[in-house]
Amino acid sequence: MPEYKLVVLGSGGVGKSALTVQFVQGIFVKKYDPTIEDSYRKQVEVDYVLMILIGNKCDLEDERVVGKEQGQNLARQWCNCAFLESSAKSKINVNEIFYDLVRQINRKTPVEKKKPKKKSCLLL
Repeated sequence: MPEYKLVVLGSGGVGKSALTVQFVQGIFVKKYDPTIEDSYRKQVEVDYVLMILIGNKCDLEDERVVGKEQGQNLARQWCNCAFLESSAKSKINVNEIFYDLVRQINRKTPVEKKKPKKKSCLLL
């Protein structure tokens, strides 16, 4: 099974650690603990796929900074990127985000074709 290496980017406090910990361990981290994020940094080497978070949290709809339509438009401008809203607290689209990234990697990674075996004929 292939190993996928992802980078989670975003401004401070947008939920990078919460989303990652929810996906990996299935728990919601209420309070930021830098040691948790540091432990993930040590385990992951950067490859080439980026996931960008923009500062909204689904649970805080009344405090929304970026409108859904604005986010969708921005995703379209950035080479038609996927747009998914998520919540680590409510477990909304957590798995879907990471699974979608893996699907994107698979679509963009060339599949190595096995060389066909050469058929030979031997006459005695």
